[in-house]
Amino acid sequence: MKPGTIVAAALLIILAALPLLTQAFDQRYLLSVGTRIVIWSIAAVSLNMILGYGGLVSFGHAAFFGIGGYAVGILSAEGIQSGWVQWPVALGASILWAALVGALSLRTRGVYFIMITLAFAQLVYYLASGLAGYGGDDGLNISRSRFSGLIDLRDKATFYWLCFALLCATLWFCGRLANSRFGYVLRGAKSNELRMMALGFPVFRYRLVACIIAGAFGGLAGILLANEGAYVSPAMMSWVKSGDLIVIVVLGGIGTLFGPLYGAIAFFALEEMLKPLLDLVHKGWGEYWQIVFGPLLVLVALYARGGMASLLKARG
Repeated sequence: MKPGTIVAAALLIILAALPLLTQAFDQRYLLSVGTRIVIWSIAAVSLNMILGYGGLVSFGHAAFFGIGGYAVGILSAEGIQSGWVQWPVALGASILWAALVGALSLRTRGVYFIMITLAFAQLVYYLASGLAGYGGDDGLNISRSRFSGLIDLRDKATFYWLCFALLCATLWFCGRLANSRFGYVLRGAKSNELRMMALGFPVFRYRLVACIIAGAFGGLAGILLANEGAYVSPAMMSWVKSGDLIVIVVLGGIGTLFGPLYGAIAFFALEEMLKPLLDLVHKGWGEYWQIVFGPLLVLVALYARGGMASLLKARG
């Protein structure tokens, strides 16, 4: 068995047992960190579908965080607490937005594609900031989704296992998709778009479907993020969050199935370690932990261009 497969399986086993481990060692805070890792991994896997396999650098992927989260938040504020209503509406809104943005932005290439996705994300960000009835810049406290007694999202362990199950489903689906004819067309278009079009493949439609799928999973991550903190705000869809998602994918390994998971674990683990270390040096410096993280990312880009996944592959 390949080292990468062993590491991925071990990580999934540890993540599956995390609520039990945190309870056994009385480290309940680590469960909230683990929940964030799992949710951000779902979003990173969805971004990897278009960035890693399709070569489409989207700088507005965090907009789906906001769309999914705000759909849940607005319905909650209007008295609709049922997750059976909230979640389909949130996913539908994310899919529609992904279809609109994809249909317009995919007609461009390179830096123009990046700027259009960023512009659409900023549009959603400022729209949310202007919703005075739903908190505006201050955000909105919400009630967690209810599923008629089937599952209680207020229980942290239960909510974590739900997020973990959805992560596993996301990895399975994206893995199957990447190794299907659809995935090979995306990869082929990334390498040579003109050749794929000459072979008769409707590259635009394939890429649009990929964007819609990525948007749906991004919206799912937003739904979970809103329920995790029982709070939504415009900050969850800022360009900084989109940048963090790109960093996670690059750090873990672009175009690899488990790379986004590796990247999310490394990103949040470094954040949790660097903050207290810098605060020891000088109180308040922990807030600027990314100043140390930045050079580490540069080293990864220079010496491990395939990210953490490539290091595991090289050792095999």
